Amino acid sequence: MFEGPDYPASITEELFEFWLEEGRESKISYHYMLIVWNVYDEKYLPVFVENREEIKNYEVYPEARGAEALVAVYDLYSESRVAL
Repeated sequence: MFEGPDYPASITEELFEFWLEEGRESKISYHYMLIVWNVYDEKYLPVFVENREEIKNYEVYPEARGAEALVAVYDLYSESRVAL
């Protein structure tokens, strides 16, 4: 996943599925999974949020100027990608 020049790196389907399960099994009622690129560590991190308003706290890749850049957002239950 996330292959090509539009993304900083790729991840495996297995890792992506693991992150989805992790978010769904949390005791906190998360609804969305954000895939965030950490500029310093050069790796993706999953960030789980409860509502769409929290998504606005992240700058979108590649225009982000901070240490983290939002690459994609997924609904944890339908597994569909959410338009940014």
